[in-house]
Amino acid sequence: MKKKPLSPERALNRAAALCSRSEQAPHDILTKLTGWGLDERQAEQVVQCLTELHFLDEQRYANAFVHDKFRFNGWGRLKIAFMLRQKHINPDIINEALAQLTAQECQNQLLELLQAKKHTLTGKEPAAMRASLLRFAALRGYEPDLCYACVSRVIGNEESED
Repeated sequence: MKKKPLSPERALNRAAALCSRSEQAPHDILTKLTGWGLDERQAEQVVQCLTELHFLDEQRYANAFVHDKFRFNGWGRLKIAFMLRQKHINPDIINEALAQLTAQECQNQLLELLQAKKHTLTGKEPAAMRASLLRFAALRGYEPDLCYACVSRVIGNEESED
């Protein structure tokens, strides 16, 4: 059974309710609107209206996304930027949102993640442990230079404990 498409007014109300509960990317809302049966032009008009009414804001969304993914998921700058590009966020807005993360915060977060990961790798020889930790850090989206520096500190701490 096929659902009846929503009217633009009903879709606007539904999208506004969704946006009032949590920050949404404009592209995601556009996708939802077309999924609800609006044509491309109508969906773009609804997104424009939501933006004018301040329900949607790319900068606000990007800031919230960066904060949440860094703090709660432990993602690095590279992965966060990639995911924001997937949501069609303007590159200037992405760079501005990522600027809220300091180098020291990123280093501290990665060291903490690597220490926790190291405890799951007991019994591995140092070369295999180093490779596992580097792969783990890279998959989390941290910059290569930071990955190497932090892995060396974590492995170095283990060698000095012996």
